[in-house]
Amino acid sequence: MSMYLPPLRHPVHHFGHRSIDFSSSIALMAIINRTPDSFYDGGATFALQAAVDASLAAVDAGADWIDIGGVPFSPGPALSWQEEAQRVVPVISAVRAQSDAIISADTFLPEVARAAIEAGADVINDTTGLSNPELGRVVADAGVHLVLTHSLAAPRTVYPRPRYDDVVAEVAGYLRSKVELARSLGIADDKLIIDPGHDLNKNTLHTLALTSGFESFAALGYPALAAVSNKDFIGETLDLPKAERTAGSLAAAAMCIMNGARIIRMHNIPESASTVRLLEAAMGWREPAYLRHNMGDVNAPAHPENPGIAPAVPVAADADADA
Repeated sequence: MSMYLPPLRHPVHHFGHRSIDFSSSIALMAIINRTPDSFYDGGATFALQAAVDASLAAVDAGADWIDIGGVPFSPGPALSWQEEAQRVVPVISAVRAQSDAIISADTFLPEVARAAIEAGADVINDTTGLSNPELGRVVADAGVHLVLTHSLAAPRTVYPRPRYDDVVAEVAGYLRSKVELARSLGIADDKLIIDPGHDLNKNTLHTLALTSGFESFAALGYPALAAVSNKDFIGETLDLPKAERTAGSLAAAAMCIMNGARIIRMHNIPESASTVRLLEAAMGWREPAYLRHNMGDVNAPAHPENPGIAPAVPVAADADADA
């Protein structure tokens, strides 16, 4: 299987403190949920310092991007915008003061978006696909990025037994229409990112179809985000609890990347960074960290403490002399 190279309308995207060329790199987004009831970690990063520490640790482990949310997507009581902002804004401010990583606020409320942008957020990640057009106007006025995500339910409400005749085609059509809405609200074309919304108002069969058919979303020409980490479709497919879904998450992320995803949203950052770097190296976008295997006259024993082991060859060096 070859890697699909999407026809990006704007390959290079300029965020507040960092630029990414999506024609030759994959961005790794780390998930920080400042909620007491996060589906994955059960509130482990609800405390302010825990959220800040987890954000900075993710950057150190290889994350390019920190996604900070104060309200889960799952159904539940509404949270006032003031309380949601109190959860996310201090984390954004603290991380921005210590890192040039891309920061997004996971919110669908324009008031929270405005406060997050003022605190240093580069992106608003709206899992409701601009359910409130005023959010789009806030993004347009600030000149930041917007993630447009497919979902069907009104925010924090139940959507029983979602049905699709052709889930890939319908999600692609939805994203196309939301791009037009965002542009009509004044958001620049090079500030848009799309996300088909794995598991959001979709059953496992729907989400598996999105994963294998991800090329249809990447083909729209905007950087496409795959949020697959530890989700229910992985648990149901493999019969695994949340704590044991890392391998399945990495497999799903790799499949989406091969089908054109340019951003992956993940919990397990060290493992995800290794996945991204290996795929980038295989595509010729990144040099290996070093070269040793079959770079000398003989291969030394593999044991790292063996004194006869061949030295690593710097990638930048002319390796032909040792070939």
